[in-house]
Amino acid sequence: MRPLLFLLMSLTASASEHLIYLGTYTRTTSKGIYAVRLDSRTGELSTPVLVAETANPSFLALSPDRSHLYAVSESSTMAVPFATDPATGKLTPLQAQDAGGKAPCHLVVDRTERTLVLAHYHSGIVAALPIAPDGTLGTPGSVIQHRGHSVDPSRQDSPHVHSVTLSPDNRFVLVCDLGLDRVFTYALDPATAKLTPAAVPFVATAPGVGPRHAAFSPDGRHVFVINEMGSTLVSYRYDQATGALTPVDTQSTLPAGFTGDSSTAEVRVHPNGRFVYGSNRGHDSIAIFAFDPATGRLNPAGHVPTGGRTPRNFALSPDGAWLVAANQNSDSLRVFRVDPQTGALTPAAGQASVPSPVCVLFAN
Repeated sequence: MRPLLFLLMSLTASASEHLIYLGTYTRTTSKGIYAVRLDSRTGELSTPVLVAETANPSFLALSPDRSHLYAVSESSTMAVPFATDPATGKLTPLQAQDAGGKAPCHLVVDRTERTLVLAHYHSGIVAALPIAPDGTLGTPGSVIQHRGHSVDPSRQDSPHVHSVTLSPDNRFVLVCDLGLDRVFTYALDPATAKLTPAAVPFVATAPGVGPRHAAFSPDGRHVFVINEMGSTLVSYRYDQATGALTPVDTQSTLPAGFTGDSSTAEVRVHPNGRFVYGSNRGHDSIAIFAFDPATGRLNPAGHVPTGGRTPRNFALSPDGAWLVAANQNSDSLRVFRVDPQTGALTPAAGQASVPSPVCVLFAN
């Protein structure tokens, strides 16, 4: 086996490469967070390298200046910060901090780099933690407990906060609660790590669909919510003054006539704002939608198999040229070239093996 230093040197940044961090589940052979390089000319991937040992880092977030990376520890109550070395991809662990609830599953860093917001799935809690100048975390400034249930007794007998999404202007956090069939809006005060319900505190989804993740359009005027249980994608108009959401259009993420078991996972918006993508677990595909910002409507534009099983997460490169899908149950990464004019995805040369990949995070 090659020495760790040599492996880290192989990740050294260049103008023609993207550094990608990979979150995993450590229930089998994974040891934590891995890093891989994507060649922006060919779409090829380097061999993934373990850059931090940590338990079940199922979702990752970078600070805006890329100096720190934050991971949930889904097997515990912890948020785990790391100092980053952008040149090598190396991560140096800092002191873990209790994140205010059980089994954190999603997190986001505010744009001033003073607050980390986390979603706690099993306990139905959204929490905000202060970030010190050195990247370490303080005790939570807000811990908000959701209460209630929705219509599915097996999945929605209690709140299940599944994601936290920051508005482009840093004023609001959208919180998808799968257990309540609601998308909440909280005003954020990053100076104090405080969350306060907005004037319109939530929008209700269709009963039983289970909102999972959300993504903003590049202009900040629309939000897209993918519903895990209903396998639907909903576009909303977003009121930038109040944080309120108004539903506009709903489309299935599955092809007509599909009868198997499937659920959705991730939603991403192309940097040009013209296309929205969602992953199907079961159908094992990426659903493609063209988006009309004038009307807020979504137009289904096909499906592409992810080349593996259970695509829990995927991400677009910052330039929108590539999509990398993480197939959790086949331990694989697959790369697709993105056509910026049509939104179409074409399988590229890049593929790699990594155990239980569940988060794809481009660092550049």
